[in-house]
Amino acid sequence: MMPERFALGVQYDGRPWQGWQSQPGGQTVQDVLEGALGQFTGAPVRVTAAGRTDAGVHALGQVVHFDSAAQRPAHAWVRGLNSLLPGTIAVHWASPVPDEFHARFSAEARTYQYVLYVSPLRSPHLQGHTGWFYRPLDLKAMQRAADAILGEHDFSALRSAQCQAKSPIKTLHTVTIEAVGDFVLFTLRADAFLHHMVRNLVGCLIAVGRGQYAPEWVRAVVDGRDRAKAAPTFMAAGLYLARVEYPSRFTLPAPAALGTVFPGL
Repeated sequence: MMPERFALGVQYDGRPWQGWQSQPGGQTVQDVLEGALGQFTGAPVRVTAAGRTDAGVHALGQVVHFDSAAQRPAHAWVRGLNSLLPGTIAVHWASPVPDEFHARFSAEARTYQYVLYVSPLRSPHLQGHTGWFYRPLDLKAMQRAADAILGEHDFSALRSAQCQAKSPIKTLHTVTIEAVGDFVLFTLRADAFLHHMVRNLVGCLIAVGRGQYAPEWVRAVVDGRDRAKAAPTFMAAGLYLARVEYPSRFTLPAPAALGTVFPGL
């Protein structure tokens, strides 16, 4: 029987894993998911993801595709794979897709959310699930800084040295920064992101929010294209791959909302 293409919506808690991408040690989300697919189908399966998340980064709306000759209804893929996956990884939905679908290259936009806990004392209960900053931040100044870099730019100043993207030019569609109780929620949507781009930008915005720099500094950093002039990469713990958007013709289900992890957000 000829293989068919399937897409999966995958959620994971990034704390136990060395990121998404397969590594020789096997302690990655891709390695574990491919192992479960191999058990479920009885044949080796390779998956392609919409984006590669780092160690400690979480996902609510990761999307992958794979080809398999196994014939299963959508609910069977979900239940069967979840029975084989550890508690920190779960398949949220499964859907057959046409051969033209590609989890990475068919994506039109990606949304990341960063959850920052703002309190004089860190919380052990939030360890690994949120970032933390110890004093209040000026959110209006942070939003002005973010608004100044919307649109298409060369984001080399926010790019890691290990980034494998062919071009540093990306289009940042929206950045919103809002206070929700003791949390600050950053929501960033772009056509695509460079390696560490979100965490580097969050670090820059926090530097503005704490009064270290004026809002105009972030635009100057981006225009300067010098990574050494930007803030340090902020901690991975609060970062979530929230949503990947595709053309409507693929009719993929919606991802889980951040409120399933943090009620009220």
